[in-house]
Amino acid sequence: MGPFIATFAYFVIAVIVVLIGLGVFEVITTKYKDWEEVRQGNTAVALSIAGKIIGICIILSFAIYHSLTLWDTLIWGAYGVVLQMLAYFLFEMFTRKFSVETMLKDNNIAVGIISIGVSIGLAFVIGASIT
Repeated sequence: MGPFIATFAYFVIAVIVVLIGLGVFEVITTKYKDWEEVRQGNTAVALSIAGKIIGICIILSFAIYHSLTLWDTLIWGAYGVVLQMLAYFLFEMFTRKFSVETMLKDNNIAVGIISIGVSIGLAFVIGASIT
């Protein structure tokens, strides 16, 4: 019975961390509201959100593999969300010719695809660094 309870506990932690992460991203995104854009059919924003969700889950999976306790997983998951936010700010900062946030708001799917790539790619790097 222990493995079933542990799996459920990790699942609950993952859902909580993803929801908190999405909530934080919603607050730091000032030019649009994520779920309003999705409701209106904004594919670029949907891709960006998908990247955030997948990225956070990748980091959590590495945390589960390498942590001894649920608490460790929660700490690494939170740290991963912070690093994903840093990646988002760096992505915005290094694209000096345009604003990523504005392009996502304008439904620029190319920027949405790059955004999902940044989130997933860096999630693997962050996750692999968890020891």
